[in-house]
Amino acid sequence: MKTVALILARGGSKGIPNKNIINLKDKPLISYSINAANQSNCDETWVSTDSNEIKKIAKSYGAHVIDRPKELSGDYSKSEEALDHFSDNIDYDILIFIQPTSPLLNAHDINYGLESIKSNQYDSVFSVYKEHWIPRWDLNVKPINWNPNIRPRRQDIKENYVENGAFYISFKKDILESKLR
Repeated sequence: MKTVALILARGGSKGIPNKNIINLKDKPLISYSINAANQSNCDETWVSTDSNEIKKIAKSYGAHVIDRPKELSGDYSKSEEALDHFSDNIDYDILIFIQPTSPLLNAHDINYGLESIKSNQYDSVFSVYKEHWIPRWDLNVKPINWNPNIRPRRQDIKENYVENGAFYISFKKDILESKLR
């Protein structure tokens, strides 16, 4: 089974201009995701981009590049559209969709997810972190989903798992059928 990593990195970020290639400890941000993918058990690492600068940097770190059409690179474009474009053009069986803004991602975590999906334990895998309960408030200083008169202990509340967006692993057939990561 051919396994590929894909990093979506458009050039037009409005919130933080050029965020995918911003300098982090003397390296472009995207280089951390590329290196994690390259060190993992995937067969190929790809970057989908509309930016010539990102394309040049991605290639310098050993990634293949697929040119993303401008209509899939706008402010309101969805990742799933770019995943479909990639899936229509590149041959693979398992996709590891990696965010370029996850510099702490490592090959070990990617490989753990790959082992889970390859063992047929799951049909998709994504990265999470365990969230321990803490009191949350809205801007009107009203509690969110808890009662201050019956303040629970952290240990008495069930832990939640929160999607952190570092990676998603799916079979190509499932991406094409569901149109979801």
